Amino acid sequence: MSDSSRDTAEGAGWGAAERGDYTHLMPYKVEKISWLNPRMLWAARNGVLASWFGDPTGRTRARWVAQRAAAGAPADKVIRRGDPDRFSFMVIGDTGEGDHPQYAVVPGFLKVGQDTDFAVLASDVIYPVGSADDYATKFFRPYQAYRAPIYAIPGNHDWYEDLGAFMRVFCDDAPPLAPEPAPRPFTRAWLRSALWHRPRPKDGQHLHEARQLRADPAQRAVQPGPYWAIDAGPVRIIGIDTGLLGSVDAEQGAWLREVSRGPRPKILITGSPLYVDGEHHPCPIDGGGTVDDIVRDPVHHYVAAIGGDIHNYQRYPVRVDGRTLQYVVAGGGGAFMHATHTIPRVGVGDVTEQDFRCYPLRGDSLAFYSRLYGRRLRLRRFFTLTEDEATAVIAERLGITPARAPGPDARVTRRTRLVASLLGAGGRPDRTSRFRLPVRKIYTQLFSPGSATYSPPFFKCFLRLDVTPDSVRLRCYAATGNRAQEIEPPVEDEVVIPLS
Repeated sequence: MSDSSRDTAEGAGWGAAERGDYTHLMPYKVEKISWLNPRMLWAARNGVLASWFGDPTGRTRARWVAQRAAAGAPADKVIRRGDPDRFSFMVIGDTGEGDHPQYAVVPGFLKVGQDTDFAVLASDVIYPVGSADDYATKFFRPYQAYRAPIYAIPGNHDWYEDLGAFMRVFCDDAPPLAPEPAPRPFTRAWLRSALWHRPRPKDGQHLHEARQLRADPAQRAVQPGPYWAIDAGPVRIIGIDTGLLGSVDAEQGAWLREVSRGPRPKILITGSPLYVDGEHHPCPIDGGGTVDDIVRDPVHHYVAAIGGDIHNYQRYPVRVDGRTLQYVVAGGGGAFMHATHTIPRVGVGDVTEQDFRCYPLRGDSLAFYSRLYGRRLRLRRFFTLTEDEATAVIAERLGITPARAPGPDARVTRRTRLVASLLGAGGRPDRTSRFRLPVRKIYTQLFSPGSATYSPPFFKCFLRLDVTPDSVRLRCYAATGNRAQEIEPPVEDEVVIPLS
């Protein structure tokens, strides 16, 4: 087994590593997405409009679901597969930027997943706004050699064009929805409609050609709608759609309660993780209750909840009524990396720092961002921290023993402490002042998202789950963009989840 980032710096992708072969998979012309570009932000404005003027996602989703039901989709939205009691599947989240970080994941994903039965995309299939024209280079091309079906749940970016392209690709080429009646003039709904981003009139004209890249019948996956359940072997996998703002409408909530009943062990796949960045986000359901209420209820027999949206890996083993539920963040499939060094010392849901796992390690995340901002601000000599310096200063701030010990020459100086503070590094809750907590939140929401980087290590990841009648073995694999991690993708985290 190859070294992981927890073993050596080389296992993390640092050093004079040989670049991987993923670039030969890429199209000749690659769109470079930057979330610092005002034009990109304007195209993706629907999330902000929904938060200001009311969220129409629930109503639009209900219309999509009704259309699929009229076309013959099963009323319970359950996909019944013929998998045996022992089978495997992949989970990968937040993939579709179509650039170097996404394609760098592909060789390892194909190697680890070559004998798996299907895959699930957990949130944000296509950036920036879910356009049908982007599916060729951001879905069909990168995964053309994956020989099994791929199911998906939409993320907020897939909703920026009202989910039309997503429904065409994953839901049996669903036709467009009929337009809704115009809202009354000078109302909030009228203003929202006037500003709403919509797809281009000729969007998706070449979608049929793109489908030929995954045209083998064995690759075909038809799902009943944007949310669904899969009965596979001994487990039920339930995918929910959290829309633009990370919530669940009442109709979907009622379905989730119904489909969660029964003794069969269950795994939730969601676009909004329930535990993330050291915090609990239970995900509200319109009309009352939360998604996590349903997951925690022992009569529903959930064993894990896996969420996308945040572009890294995190795992929280939470004790609930004498059993352990694994809450996982798995959004490192291709989009820019969300920092882990901003996560404070973990103490949530009885999960301690010793129980918590993340990838990239906080020190590697801080080193990555110090290089990024050193280049961006043209202050490389000041900002850039070595991986050992970053690991050492994180260990000091959080009061922890790092998973990978820094070298003997690593020193924590006033400069390294200042850079760590400027880049939003987390700390111990007992030492987090009322001033520092808002600063960290502003950093993670405003400064962490940005443009992708185009040289390794990228710190991407994906999951493989191996199911038996007794347990689920979950492994997180790394993809750095370097040749060593392509040849033998390292396992960054592993846990065996009992099904009893």
